[in-house]
Amino acid sequence: MTSPRAEAETAAPFAWSIVGVAFVLAAFAWGIGFYGPSILLQALHKARGWPIATISSAISLHFLLSAGMVVYLPEAHRRLGLTNVTLAGVGLAALGAVAWANAQATWQLFLAVPLSSAGWAATSGAAINAIVSPWFDKNRAKALSLAFNGASVGGVIFPPAWAALASAFGIANAAAILAAVMVAILCPLVFRFVRARPLRPETIREGDRAPSRNQLARRDLLRDRRFVSLSGAFALGLFAQVGLFAHLVARLGPVFGDAGAALALSATAASAVVGRTLLAWTLGDRIRRHAASANFVPQAAGVLLLVLASQPVPVGLGCILFGLGVGNLISLPPLIAQQEFEPQDVPTVVALVTAINQAVFACAPAIFGLLRDAAGDYTIAFALAACAQVAAALVIRASRAPR
Repeated sequence: MTSPRAEAETAAPFAWSIVGVAFVLAAFAWGIGFYGPSILLQALHKARGWPIATISSAISLHFLLSAGMVVYLPEAHRRLGLTNVTLAGVGLAALGAVAWANAQATWQLFLAVPLSSAGWAATSGAAINAIVSPWFDKNRAKALSLAFNGASVGGVIFPPAWAALASAFGIANAAAILAAVMVAILCPLVFRFVRARPLRPETIREGDRAPSRNQLARRDLLRDRRFVSLSGAFALGLFAQVGLFAHLVARLGPVFGDAGAALALSATAASAVVGRTLLAWTLGDRIRRHAASANFVPQAAGVLLLVLASQPVPVGLGCILFGLGVGNLISLPPLIAQQEFEPQDVPTVVALVTAINQAVFACAPAIFGLLRDAAGDYTIAFALAACAQVAAALVIRASRAPR
């Protein structure tokens, strides 16, 4: 029998408009807050002559501060409103990008970090989940998959956009243009759609339901085996993933050349859309931990090809296999949380998982760089990534207790 909530979903095209807005938000959030810092690193290094290690430290701080902020995102949504927090995040992300690009001394980068990190915290994974999830139950996997595909599209579009605008107008003007476009597009969309709430009782926001018990405290979650295995697995997977992305162009350059390496990076991001879409349409009511475990396996195989191969075809295949699982590392944690935790606990679970993931993967670019410098190539660093992905596949199956 179809539940009233599921019927409401299929009868509510407005809910899919919310997904479309979340898609656009994800594209800008990742394009500015995730891919932007890596573009700014190279641009500021060339333009100012600053050490890469110094700029990288600011990038790591960007993600670490964001991890601390995103823990409290559910409380901010309850007290200030989802719309207000998201609008503030859009503005802060735009200001942060402009501040980074206009820094004239390295210490100014660290003044820009609180702006960019707050913007990233309020517009990235936990925010997308908070916007989309209240509108869907049965179709939540498909809805979140579509929304998070915006992150992959951001990975395809924004790096070349940053590069083209910086080449034509300079990095400061490029940041100003992208920031202005972000604000001009997102603010009306967020104000128009995000402030809307599901009107029918069966689609009421999960955070507004009368809870069957008090919400789990964060300290209780940290002792919950389900949470520990969920968080640990995706922290390992994202540590590998972010480290690989930070150094992928450098690894691919000798094989494809600079232009070919950029194209391979775009192909990796594009394959993430395919992988996430396939998962969404086949997941159904299956045990989502099993799907997550299976997701890590082709990624590890692809990374092993990047470790062992030196010819364009196997290296390109490695990029595609790695990319197929990239997007699912963002969309699977909320779906597993929905399946295993009480509805009133899901926002806190997702926010805390996101925070822990960011705190771990913030260290990955620096660690991969140190291993590369010590070994003279990326063999050890990428082998570490493959091992982390295999470990993640095992950890995610370590515990499951249906709610």
